Amino acid sequence: MNPRRTMLAGCTALALALGATACGGDPVTPADGDDRSLDGQTITVAGVWSGAEQKNFQKVLDAFTEKTGAKTQFVSTGDNVSTVVGSKIEGGNAPDVVMVPQVGVLQQFAKSGWLTPLSKTTEKSVDGNFAPVWKNYGSVDGSLYGLYFKAAHKSTVWYSPDALDQAGVKPPSTYADMLKAGQAVADSGLPAFAVAGEDGWTLTDWFENIYLSQAGPEKYDQLAAHKLQWTDPSVVNALTTLGKLFSDKELIAGGQKGALATDFPGSVEKVFGPEPEAGMVYEGDFVAGVAKDQFGRKIGEDASFFPFPAVDGGKAPVVSGGDAAVVLKDGKNQKAAMAFLEYLATPEAAAVWAEAGGFLSPNKKLDLASYGDDTTRETAKSLIDAGDSVRFDMSDQAPAAFGGTKGAGEWKLLQDFLRDPSDPKATAARLEDAAAKAYKG
Repeated sequence: MNPRRTMLAGCTALALALGATACGGDPVTPADGDDRSLDGQTITVAGVWSGAEQKNFQKVLDAFTEKTGAKTQFVSTGDNVSTVVGSKIEGGNAPDVVMVPQVGVLQQFAKSGWLTPLSKTTEKSVDGNFAPVWKNYGSVDGSLYGLYFKAAHKSTVWYSPDALDQAGVKPPSTYADMLKAGQAVADSGLPAFAVAGEDGWTLTDWFENIYLSQAGPEKYDQLAAHKLQWTDPSVVNALTTLGKLFSDKELIAGGQKGALATDFPGSVEKVFGPEPEAGMVYEGDFVAGVAKDQFGRKIGEDASFFPFPAVDGGKAPVVSGGDAAVVLKDGKNQKAAMAFLEYLATPEAAAVWAEAGGFLSPNKKLDLASYGDDTTRETAKSLIDAGDSVRFDMSDQAPAAFGGTKGAGEWKLLQDFLRDPSDPKATAARLEDAAAKAYKG
């Protein structure tokens, strides 16, 4: 998948070792009264997480062990989930459960015949605990294969309250007002935005929020499925809107050249590091984790956010990402794997990670009090309240050749557009050429 998941270091050397236990904790002592029907059984769970994310997911695995007696082994795959898992299936060493970070990869796994449909118990929990949109993203040809356990809210703009106070501006509610606020920040002596142009995925997220608000959810869905061409006027319009920001050297820290040399963690550092170089950074809720863990910022006090604002009279967008748990047909322990997904579908499982931090759940039955701070609770509530208007990250729905490959497809073309945003129509044409090839493949 993409570097969204690998912001923090750890355990990535085990990417090709799906047959081995990787950085997992020891099984915990069972509590009295728990269901021990899976005593002595072991499941292997593969996912992209490393570092702090993996450590916190291990707490969920340990809670499952305590509840059922089943032991777990977690293996970090690195970003290339489909390649690594595919090679392990061919080698007869498939994991039991995979946490899949892209809709496109989930669909690929299902159409390759690698997945087992989820149990009726899990499906019932999904129907009762999640907005229908999450079941839709986890289903292929009418069968539910994926349970969305962890979500990302990718419509949040993070800012330094000091920077906005110095400029005398409040968090804006429209895109035009955001650019005005950015100009005021720049006039006060600090560039407005840190843009992580070195990572192409961040640029797709900028485009997707503008497009969803400006063009609306129906066209967003059509473009995501490539039923609408990238040369459509709505795409050119969104690129034009984005280009106004990209071309304004006062608004972007370091100008286009500086942005193209800034990766995602670097963009957060420019706002929340020891020597601020910008007042705001757009990205998902996971910005808070970097600001807090790496730079010691107190979320809600010296690092806060406002929702990505509405563009040109549209509705404020809610773009999400997420990790779906799937059960592989070739795994060695289907019974325990299914039981694990039934557990993940409960608010009890989501509460374990919510209390640890760095997590949002699409499970609407999870008590918001489980989250450790008001800012995370506000973000989680926004995601839940959006209901079926949530749209999954568009590039994550696309074939990887177009929406998820460094130096190629949409990532590279939007980097080229950041470098020179003068011709949105030409960029749209290049995007369409790349998309046509990828979707045919």
